[in-house]
Amino acid sequence: MSQKIPIKKFSFRILVFSAIIAGLTVLFQWLCPDYASPALPFIVLFFCIITLFTIFIVLRDDKGKAEKHFVSNYMLSRIIKIFSCLLFLLLYVLLNRADSIKFAIAFLIIYFLYSILEVIVLRKEAADMNAKTNANQNQSENNQ
Repeated sequence: MSQKIPIKKFSFRILVFSAIIAGLTVLFQWLCPDYASPALPFIVLFFCIITLFTIFIVLRDDKGKAEKHFVSNYMLSRIIKIFSCLLFLLLYVLLNRADSIKFAIAFLIIYFLYSILEVIVLRKEAADMNAKTNANQNQSENNQ
């Protein structure tokens, strides 16, 4: 039987993480304005939205088929994220060449922070799902 994964819990974690990162970027812009891109808040907003979307794709439960389609959903989310990031980065660099280096560095740092968050979230959920599945199997074996 499929376990429904609580997307709301992960959405809340992503929003809290985004608020922390946004606070750090504002602090960085205030302390080091020469090194900070003026687009930092937009980078955080972009990654908050794209991470929420990709986590939704991976964790959604299509009528109990989530376990069968986890790998394909995960790969789909990676493709969407990579192309979205490349498009966002390319458009900004083409439209604002003066800030392209600071923007690209900030973009990569925030990309890695959100990627680490996604890995931690998905790994923890996979471990929890395995533990619940094993507990359910052990309980059903004991009942027989």
